[in-house]
Amino acid sequence: MKNKNTTKQLPIYIQVSELLHREIAAGHWLPGDKLPIEAELATKLGVAIGTLRKSLAKLEEDGLLERRQGSGNYVKRAPDGQAIYQFFHLELLDGGGIPTANTLCVKADDNDYVAKQLLIAPDEENKLWCIKRVRYLNRQLVAMEQIWFRHSHAKSLKISDLHESLYLHYRENFSFWISRVEDEIDCICPPDWVTQGLGLDAKIVLPRVQRRSWSNEGKIEEFSLTWYHPERARYIARWR
Repeated sequence: MKNKNTTKQLPIYIQVSELLHREIAAGHWLPGDKLPIEAELATKLGVAIGTLRKSLAKLEEDGLLERRQGSGNYVKRAPDGQAIYQFFHLELLDGGGIPTANTLCVKADDNDYVAKQLLIAPDEENKLWCIKRVRYLNRQLVAMEQIWFRHSHAKSLKISDLHESLYLHYRENFSFWISRVEDEIDCICPPDWVTQGLGLDAKIVLPRVQRRSWSNEGKIEEFSLTWYHPERARYIARWR
């Protein structure tokens, strides 16, 4: 699914460094572990080896990796900050996948259910921004997303204003960042725009992730719904 009006894309080397950052944070590689050889890792991620080396250089600059001449790249320490995709829990069935997104539409909304999820009081204005997006992993379509946040954060908003990482957009434009999330997973018949987007039968039941996201100030700033294709992706959480 394509859209002429696209969001601001992250450079590929940043996408790769964020993916590796997330994998290290999740404990996939621990301090002292050696990463796969560069040629193997580049092939697995589907990127040029020059792009991968630029990503690794960024992680080394951030203090997460140590490059040992003639030996390879080793995890130096676990992240003490947050990657852009720190809370991203979808991955391909065989693991990993570089996340990208394509925004379908941005519109004002006044959804009462969402207003309650955001703890907007009955006497407050419940006007919201609603965003619909397509989610890819390694350029493969895996999920459809619907995201809401308070309209008061932006008087006007269009697709070209947005980063494909909304968490980055919040940080750079709304002066807050997401510090924790709570996910609920169920299975439900999705709306037509979801099944049509994923190319599935209208009556199919899909896994759905309902997420509430808190800012660094302890306020619920975002509510989202993600329906994902279980034959292409899985939801996974790892703890160390």
